[in-house]
Formats: sequence, structure tokens, C-alpha cells
Amino acid sequence: MATSVRLDDEFVTHAKIHAEAESRSVPKQIEYWAKIGQMMVDNPDLSYEFVREALLATEEAKQGMVKRYVRRTKRN
Repeated sequence: MATSVRLDDEFVTHAKIHAEAESRSVPKQIEYWAKIGQMMVDNPDLSYEFVREALLATEEAKQGMVKRYVRRTKRN
């Protein structure tokens, strides 16, 4: 469901700069920030970098860009 939201012009300008730098649309950039923010609030003990890498890993898995782990050493 799409919802219209009024945002401060300065915030939108800031989002536009980041969106261009990261090849996203402005709405997708704001969604990304919201997703990161929600994850950070839900998991205050995690670093931003960990959360960002977790999002990246999740998307890589969805796209099938993962390899099956093969153990190289024998188990005891």
C-alpha cells in the first residue's frame, strides 16, 4: 500500500544526494534509511556496519549468489 508523506525539503535534498551516490531513487533511499533505522532500534547492540552487511548478505542469498559451504577438515 502506497502512502503519501510530507517531508522537510532539506531532508529530501539530503536523501536525493545519497540516492544519486548509491544509484537509488529518492523514495528507495528513504525506504532504505527507514529499514536501517528500524533494525538499529530493534537491535541497539549491533553496529551499523553489521546491519548493512546483513542486509547485503540477505539480498545476495535471495539472488542466488551464495555457494554451499563444504567442510575441508574432518570432524572429530
